[in-house]
Amino acid sequence: MTDYLQVSVAYVGEQGQMLRAIEVACGTRLEEALHQSGVLERFPEIDLARNKVGVFGKLAKLDQALEDGDRIEIYRPLIADPKAARKRRAAGAG
Repeated sequence: MTDYLQVSVAYVGEQGQMLRAIEVACGTRLEEALHQSGVLERFPEIDLARNKVGVFGKLAKLDQALEDGDRIEIYRPLIADPKAARKRRAAGAG
């Protein structure tokens, strides 16, 4: 067993995007990795109390332990309800 894990952090914001591979100690939690990656400093609009996070497209909690190869993703809040937007598009097409 190795002492370190290779993980990556991904975020796409209005002011740019970031995909950074980092090495973290075994037992590192998701929130700790986000701080270590520098994403929170680069994108101050990220609020971990408001933005949801996930690993490979599945929602995750900030205290989740990471596994080797995980890709941590930070999700921005939706600006429109997807169902309502679909209904508006369908109504306009008819």
